[in-house]
Amino acid sequence: MKKFLALIMALAMTLSLAACGDAGTASSGSASGEQTDELTVGAIYINSKNDTAGYTFAHHSGIVGGMKDLGLDPEKQLVIVDEVPEDKQQVLAAVDTLVGQGADIIFGISFGYIDAMSEAAETYPDVIFSHGTGYLSNDTNFNNYFGRAYQARYLAGIAAGLKSLETGNNNVGYVAAYTTAYAETASGINGFALGVQAANPDAKVYVKNLGAWADEVNEKAYAEELINTFNCGVISQHCDSAQPQIAAQNAGVFGCGYNSDMTADAPAAHLTAAIWNWNVYYATAMQAAIDCAGDASKFVEKMGGSAYYGGLKEGFVDASPLTENCAANTDKAIETVKKMIVDGEWDVFSGVKLSIAADGTVTSADAALVDNAGNEIVAAGGPSVEDGVITGTMNYLVAGVEEV
Repeated sequence: MKKFLALIMALAMTLSLAACGDAGTASSGSASGEQTDELTVGAIYINSKNDTAGYTFAHHSGIVGGMKDLGLDPEKQLVIVDEVPEDKQQVLAAVDTLVGQGADIIFGISFGYIDAMSEAAETYPDVIFSHGTGYLSNDTNFNNYFGRAYQARYLAGIAAGLKSLETGNNNVGYVAAYTTAYAETASGINGFALGVQAANPDAKVYVKNLGAWADEVNEKAYAEELINTFNCGVISQHCDSAQPQIAAQNAGVFGCGYNSDMTADAPAAHLTAAIWNWNVYYATAMQAAIDCAGDASKFVEKMGGSAYYGGLKEGFVDASPLTENCAANTDKAIETVKKMIVDGEWDVFSGVKLSIAADGTVTSADAALVDNAGNEIVAAGGPSVEDGVITGTMNYLVAGVEEV
């Protein structure tokens, strides 16, 4: 039935959307021994599949990597519609294109695709839909996925804080897609700021709000403003391109990227980046699709639930390799904190504060988590903020963060 509907849709469409690859055959089997030659993977990207850094690049690399991990052939079994804006009708059109090309599972990587993906899951019950970030899902063929990026942000914050100590400049800048409008962005800012403050309690994080997930012109302009107006000596970011890191290098200051390792884009400035190992999720989801044996309604069950939320422990997020630009002992401090998180000994948004000395030594003490309006979020010694808050209702910035 799916193939019949797909044929009708394909004949009816007059779309000119970009796509690459055809359904094909792979000779390898999956890790569980199931044949993979029938699986066609579809993906909808907000930017170009040819990007060399940033958000779309990281997702595309993850999908390709996950396919290779399972013995799938991206050249033959991956179909893509890229440069699709967060417009419901355009996303639905992209879905129709991918279904018309035989996609068995479709990944949509941008938050604003969520309503279209939810609707498409009902329109095409024989296709699996998996949406990056967000909150909508069903019990059968539609889930969402994200990760504990705030943990990787904290590690990057340590690098930024130690560098600010070394340079004697307590001002740190952050180019943000959004601030408190989304828990995803607020938790990222907060995680980074707490990491900075652990290393440099006198540091202040200045945040500029783009009001868009991707805007290369303003990504660079806002970084330049943070440097020139607020004297920021380290620039971090939550936006798609490497422009803030390039701006930092041009100004002779330092930076922490996001999504992918941006050292090649700004080798004289980059310290580290909070990165995603998207292949960890994509391989898991594609294996679940294979295990469904053609029954898309079993996907959420095979995934163990409608939401995937991995972190440092699962290897889903991390800090990219540290560069020579980092302050001494940054590696020692980051490895210590990373182990604490992976072992479940500590997490970022708890009532326990870490302090990191210039020699990389890490100590802890009970201390309340407070927002920048002075409200107590977690009492001293209290447990970490619940996942539902981190992913859904964290609409505040922590003390020491100023939106400008």
